[in-house]
Amino acid sequence: MNKSLELPAEKLRYNCDLCQFEFQTTESVPTLDVMIGQERAVKAVEFGLFSKNPGYNIFISGTVGTGKITYAQDAVEKAAAKQSAPDDWCYVNNFENPGQPIAFSLPAGAGSTLRQDMTEFVDSLKTDVAKVFSGDDYEQAKAAVVKRLQEERSQTVEQFNEMATQLDILPQWSSTGFVGIPMEGGKPLNPEEFQKLDKDKREAIEKKLLTIHEKATEAIGRMQQVEREVREELKELDAKIGLFAVGHLIEDLAEKYAGYPSVLSYLDAVKRDVVKNIHDFKPSNEDENNPFLLFKKNSQDIKEKYKINLLVDNRETKGAPVVVEINPTYYNIVGRVEYETRMGMVSTDYTMIKAGALHRANGGYLILNARDVLTNMGAWDALKRALKTKKQHIENLGEQYGMLAMASLKPEPIPIQVKVILIGNPYVYHLLYDLDEDFRKLFKVHADFDVEMDNSSLNTEKLVSFISSTVQKEHLKHFDRSAAAKVVEHSSRLAGSQKKLTTRFNEMVELLCEADTWATIESSPVVSEQHIRKAIEEKKSRANKYEEKLQEMFSEGKILIDTDGAKVGQVNGLAVTSVGEYAFGKPSRITANTYIGRSGIINIERETKTSGASHSKGVMILSGYLGEKYAQKQPLTLTASLTFEQLYGGVDGDSASGTELYAILSSLSDVPIRQAIAVTGSVNQKGEIQPIGGATEKIEGYFAVCRLKGLTGQQGVMIPHQNIDNLTLNDEVVEAVKAGQFHIYAVKTIDEGIEVLTGIPAGERQPDGSYPSDTIHGRVSQKLKSYTETILKLGKAAESENKSPEQSL
Repeated sequence: MNKSLELPAEKLRYNCDLCQFEFQTTESVPTLDVMIGQERAVKAVEFGLFSKNPGYNIFISGTVGTGKITYAQDAVEKAAAKQSAPDDWCYVNNFENPGQPIAFSLPAGAGSTLRQDMTEFVDSLKTDVAKVFSGDDYEQAKAAVVKRLQEERSQTVEQFNEMATQLDILPQWSSTGFVGIPMEGGKPLNPEEFQKLDKDKREAIEKKLLTIHEKATEAIGRMQQVEREVREELKELDAKIGLFAVGHLIEDLAEKYAGYPSVLSYLDAVKRDVVKNIHDFKPSNEDENNPFLLFKKNSQDIKEKYKINLLVDNRETKGAPVVVEINPTYYNIVGRVEYETRMGMVSTDYTMIKAGALHRANGGYLILNARDVLTNMGAWDALKRALKTKKQHIENLGEQYGMLAMASLKPEPIPIQVKVILIGNPYVYHLLYDLDEDFRKLFKVHADFDVEMDNSSLNTEKLVSFISSTVQKEHLKHFDRSAAAKVVEHSSRLAGSQKKLTTRFNEMVELLCEADTWATIESSPVVSEQHIRKAIEEKKSRANKYEEKLQEMFSEGKILIDTDGAKVGQVNGLAVTSVGEYAFGKPSRITANTYIGRSGIINIERETKTSGASHSKGVMILSGYLGEKYAQKQPLTLTASLTFEQLYGGVDGDSASGTELYAILSSLSDVPIRQAIAVTGSVNQKGEIQPIGGATEKIEGYFAVCRLKGLTGQQGVMIPHQNIDNLTLNDEVVEAVKAGQFHIYAVKTIDEGIEVLTGIPAGERQPDGSYPSDTIHGRVSQKLKSYTETILKLGKAAESENKSPEQSL
């Protein structure tokens, strides 16, 4: 066996050198103030935050636990702190068209001031108007107008009565009108007496009555005209008095807000509406005493009419606003118009307009989870519409999709200027990029967070600072040098590489917190290496129930596996099984049977439809290898059946293709394979071993089985040489290798691997194309040659009997 292929213990994991740490505990280590290992993503985010051009919103993608959400908030808050607070936004009543409330902006804090000023204005108005209308001057002016009405009415009635008397007609006035009664000799005639008069007299009297009634109609018209004139005069008087009461209040506010045309326009509209509806402010008990008046105006209704709906209040905002919307529904993003039920009727008004996340983030930054936005009906389209139009409309979702048509408010849209930061995974980003052309225009900055970083001294130093920051943030015990070194080593294991460290900081925080818990249980003042080990072991123990069940089945012989001896056409392959967050290696017996035929390689998994595409491809590659190796001067006449024994749930991936080839070569050469060595690695058509994933888990899984069955000093695992840097084996395996109880081999080709497994050289092709007879390839070549000769003999025999070679077989 080629000893040069065996790996020493030093290459099986990354060992953090304690000498590089000058501190004793993390108490003296400065906290982290930068993002670790995400330079590319950080630059992208910084560029996106700095750019003011349209469409340069940011999509941050990455695996869960890489710190992208925490970094996004920190980076955005730092950028926002350098900016000034944006304006407040208000909605006010549109007195001309109440269904379309008016929006205007004010400097941060001024909106709250205006709201308070208008509240005080209404209170002052009610007091001042009541005083004015209760004053002697108003009563005297009103009495003068009423007196003129009475005088003109009396004069009109008196003139009419005088004329009627001259015509011998007695005028009778009532609430329903005028009735004239004829007189004779100064005495009123009743109907019977009137009928007894001769015809000429009756006709003369009737003519007089007709004239009187015409004059009565004219008199009534004159009195009604006077009443209308008086009502108008009273109305003008009330308006004049109301204007006097409200004028100085409006003037004071107009002077205070002279620099804001929108406010001045609104105050002018308020003044006109107050004057127009001055009776709402007059003291009166009529409404209270009217039992038939269902909807009575009260002081609260009047106050609501002139209330300022402060939609966005930035008086407490320091810098630009940063809004993180954790539930990005349609209404939570764009805002809503709320409704209430009064007397069984649904109603709303401008005071019930509520701000959405886009309103609150206007002038600043909005952070959203991409998946949540996409899964909430209408939210994604609403967000895009706002970013494209730079205006925020508040509309009912039912109206958006034509599902509901109802009378509602149409608030004036508010212009927005907001930077949106979407956070999601790479799959969501690429899906949107491929399927939504608006997405490409609106989110031009992509910051992709990596799951690993280089294992450099600088990053190690930053990782230790990260430990110090976590200790301070989570109020943990400080970590000593040995604990810090073990954390760095575990970071390498999580990254799956000796040259990398993980950036899944969520998992690192979990480890630190759990180690702190174990240190507390042991009453240790600091966290040491043994507490890190304990935390790792206990977390594994909580998740490895299924692994232990499988180990029991291996121990009891229910799953067949050999870890010593040698057998033809049988080899131990390695796979990785995942249960939730926990992954572990599981060895499987792979067998191959070869015999005369022309079917080539039969993949039993594929035939039973339990083979994935990658695994089927890997098996088909084996035919290319065998053809190139042995069928240059003779046909490849064989049938080989391959299978994973006791595997019923399906298999995928090509990491077992090299293992399967070893089994075929063993079967064809009749050379037994050492069962103590398990194999992983894919192969190409040229016989080169290719790297695979999960090398660490596969080795540890096989080691666990060997330990159960008893370590003999001959067991080990053979891996592709490209995976050496991926090894981050646990202490138990490393110690076993050091003690010579377990072995790790790294191979580059099938030839190197078959020699490790059989102890027989693979053999090199001779100038004549043959292989030495005492080598693996020589034996395989001789076996295939014998197959061919047998088929040729059978073919000749079949010709004589008019049968096909297959029938003869």
